[in-house]
Amino acid sequence: MYPPWRGEFYPKGLAHRRELEYLAGRLRSVEINGSFYALQRPASYQAWSAQTPDDFVFSVKGPRFITHMKRLLEPETLLANFFASGVLALGPKLGPVLWQLPPNFRYEPDRLAAFFRELPRDTEEAAALATRHDERLEGRAHLVTDARRPLRYALEVRHASFQTDEFPALLREHHIALVTADSAGHWPYFEQPTADLVYLRLHGDAELYTSGYTDEALDRWASKIRSWRAAHDVFCYFDNDVKVRAPADAMALTRRLAG
Repeated sequence: MYPPWRGEFYPKGLAHRRELEYLAGRLRSVEINGSFYALQRPASYQAWSAQTPDDFVFSVKGPRFITHMKRLLEPETLLANFFASGVLALGPKLGPVLWQLPPNFRYEPDRLAAFFRELPRDTEEAAALATRHDERLEGRAHLVTDARRPLRYALEVRHASFQTDEFPALLREHHIALVTADSAGHWPYFEQPTADLVYLRLHGDAELYTSGYTDEALDRWASKIRSWRAAHDVFCYFDNDVKVRAPADAMALTRRLAG
């Protein structure tokens, strides 16, 4: 729900409540960003699921309170709150959970490994963890799952200290996907698959959050994705929305991969 998209991507006069429906008719997935800033409510996740086709997938961004404020320390109750907030209400439409570390978070393998061990690995484990939420979720918790499904995670890092061979090896050990972040050179760049999925975040290749992707750049990304998806599920999201480039670039890439 980006106001600048209205009249550019979304048709003029389209009701705001129908924007997700409109997007889901043109793309196959969206990354939920609001969950990074605040715990959402079960009714929101239920509404998002209801507004999208059966094969639509949501990736969910983990709370910054866990990554930026607590810096992955003592995560059990915080993870319980996150999963109790309604994430599991997405049912079969729940895709990977993204954890984004702040730029000043250095590589600390022991802290990362301890956090990874706390992550529930399927929706039943997540529902059990959710029952341990604190008082902030009283009266607004969603504590059930409709089926047992695997949970998958991706990690985006932004400090140069992560550029070590040990880091991808750690992620492989814990089955965490290493995000390939295209950031106009601002943050470390990785292309190593470390799990059964590849997770791409395209923030702009010339100007962070702003520049659109040329036909040549989109052709290169399409070629990379084709090679990865021979053995991996690939999730690719555009975060270059300042000039409303994200939806156009996402649709252009989708067309390239449709064949």
